[in-house]
Amino acid sequence: MHVTHLSLADFRSYARVEVPLEPGVTAFVGPNGQGKTNLVEAVGYLATLGSHRVSSDAPLVRMGAERAVVRAAVVQGERQQLIELELNPGKANRARINRSSQVKPRDVLGIVRTVLFAPEDLALVKGDPGERRRFLDELITARAPRMGGVRSDYDRVLKQRNTLLKTAALARRHGGRQMDLSTLDVWDQHLARAGAELLAQRLDLIAALQPLADKAYEQLAPGGGPLALEYRGSAGEAMAAAGTREELYGVLLAALGEARKQEIERGVTLVGPHRDDLVLKLGQLPAKGYASHGESWSYALALRLASYDLLRAEGNEPVLVLDDVFAELDARRRERLAELVAPGEQVLVTAAVADDVPEVLAGARYAVSDGAVEKVTP
Repeated sequence: MHVTHLSLADFRSYARVEVPLEPGVTAFVGPNGQGKTNLVEAVGYLATLGSHRVSSDAPLVRMGAERAVVRAAVVQGERQQLIELELNPGKANRARINRSSQVKPRDVLGIVRTVLFAPEDLALVKGDPGERRRFLDELITARAPRMGGVRSDYDRVLKQRNTLLKTAALARRHGGRQMDLSTLDVWDQHLARAGAELLAQRLDLIAALQPLADKAYEQLAPGGGPLALEYRGSAGEAMAAAGTREELYGVLLAALGEARKQEIERGVTLVGPHRDDLVLKLGQLPAKGYASHGESWSYALALRLASYDLLRAEGNEPVLVLDDVFAELDARRRERLAELVAPGEQVLVTAAVADDVPEVLAGARYAVSDGAVEKVTP
């Protein structure tokens, strides 16, 4: 799968830009702040409905504009598709597939798949649990686009349940009358049902990633492993013995019941996939807090390489995006990473200077400056 054309309107710094793309390596080169990352960010948005740099859509719309449009032509085998997303901050976003407007934005998921390497990836190792949950859930959705709907359902139920708990907590603190919380049982069931599906997918993903990540780390940092990926669930130890979705549903439902008193006191849901973490270990120790800067970088890169290998093995090779990564790496890791990704069907690279792009990644080059994207003739 590869993108053959990218079109942006009022996206980030671009009033309008058209970029033809080819299979193989394409490098966008130019000084920082000129819009290189904006281009690959747009490709990533088509794949995930989110940005790797910001948590909301508002910063993606060019200042002074009401909306932004990201459009791409995509080829997968013999099939060609045109997808379009219209970003409307504060309103519902819109989507088109082959010019049909009768689709939801999440229907676009799965048409473009990406694996993105970026300086922000260091947060996978050193950051909060939310970074690692996001990594898992975006990869889950890339593997099974229907999980985009499951994640939306879970978030909706969680929001409704938290609203009820918060109202109950405020009434309790201010001496109000006791609220009728009978509807909480219904929300518990909905949350446990969607949560069990999400949890099952995460556990399956971790099992598939483990050997691939260990192999990738050995390739990047020979002799430095092994790696271990351990899921830490808020539902407690009973989760480890649950082998089916129904069993996971039962574990979550029971854990919600046990936590109810504390949840009512605090006004927030304390059990569920939104409270879980992926513990990354290097040898016998957690990487967070113990791994060096270089080891942390290698770990983050190994997770991305494992993601790429997993998606490729499942039949739809993703677009590889390397956003200003090589400047962050020492010479050895730079060359090893370049060698590993060079065979990709489509590799998009951004760099401040041409020398930051390893020779093995020779291909098409674009100069990016002052909002202009111009192809460089060899």
